[in-house]
Amino acid sequence: MKVVHIDTTVVGTPWRELTFVELVTDDGLRGVGEARMVSKTDTLLACVGELGERYVLGMDPFNVEQLAWSTKWHEYGRMGEVGATALGLFDTACYDLMGQALGEPVWRLLGGQVRTEVPAYANGWYQGDRSPDSLRTLAANVVKRGYRGLKIDPFGAGSTGLTPRELRVSEDIVSAIREAVGPDVSLMIEMHGRFTPAAAVRVAEMLAPFNPEWIEEPIPPYNPRGLRRVRQATSLPIATGERVHILADFAPLFEEGLVDIVQADLTHFGGFTGLRKLAGWAEAYDILLAPHNVCGPIGTAANVHFAVATSNYMTLEHFNDFADPWLSEIVEGSPAVDATTGSFGLPTGPGLGVRLNHEAAARHPRTRAHFNLFADGWELRGGKAVRTSALKS
Repeated sequence: MKVVHIDTTVVGTPWRELTFVELVTDDGLRGVGEARMVSKTDTLLACVGELGERYVLGMDPFNVEQLAWSTKWHEYGRMGEVGATALGLFDTACYDLMGQALGEPVWRLLGGQVRTEVPAYANGWYQGDRSPDSLRTLAANVVKRGYRGLKIDPFGAGSTGLTPRELRVSEDIVSAIREAVGPDVSLMIEMHGRFTPAAAVRVAEMLAPFNPEWIEEPIPPYNPRGLRRVRQATSLPIATGERVHILADFAPLFEEGLVDIVQADLTHFGGFTGLRKLAGWAEAYDILLAPHNVCGPIGTAANVHFAVATSNYMTLEHFNDFADPWLSEIVEGSPAVDATTGSFGLPTGPGLGVRLNHEAAARHPRTRAHFNLFADGWELRGGKAVRTSALKS
């Protein structure tokens, strides 16, 4: 079996574009991978074309280690977000092909079953007025949907720091959400790397009484020294890693005890091959994984397979019940959170168990959305913070 063709499809929403790559083999199998590239879809597609021609066409899809090695060493330049995402698309599609060829779900190829259910937490649910009353109601609806955890960035368009008024508004919002969901629902606080170390410490102090499951990316991801200052000032668990794309960059975070929950994104970290290595390394430090996931149903399915087979997996982020819920229509076999358990169930089909519906995908063409997390109204995911280019595809 060898790869003879690469198909790409982009599905557009008001705030994100989802890129799908299908690898077609000489015996007619189609393996699929998915990634959401932040505002650089054209760049990703160019990288997929270049790397695909060099390393993927003609390859045996079982040789994923060779593929990862080649894209790291033969390209010579330091791998970043774009290259790691292209590799993640190829790697995921290769695992899908392996599972189909063997008639087994991908999780069996990753080490077998560790759990029968994958806990999920909700994101993208807070598309309303940025007020305590509005968000109290929306949060209560998340819990009614069955979720045992939910995440919010309550800080508006804040960057570097917050004014006293903005800090008070953020505190009121978190207080209202905690009141709405009660003490037994996990509340994750997203910071999106907004703050200086001093501001992050101040915000963490404000959040402590609400017992968040974690504070996420309190400062930008390139500043381990600043994260050390935050770590020393708070006992709250720190989650980070969605914007880390190579294994070696986790070294200071692990060795200095700066991270409690690793959030590397499977689709931006070289796929299953890269994230498996990170999970093993994290286990040596007794660190749990809660991978970042802003994908549609295929990327989410890949994460479910990974979670089933990974012992130090904690929980999976999920947008698609609240942001662009129509995405379930573009695939056959879309994974869903069980409203009675708040978890994804065990996949049973061969490969990833999901197939892209090209006809349905074509009904949602590219939007060229630019998602700006530092613009007023970004949380509406389709409001004034999302700018659509006039350029044509």
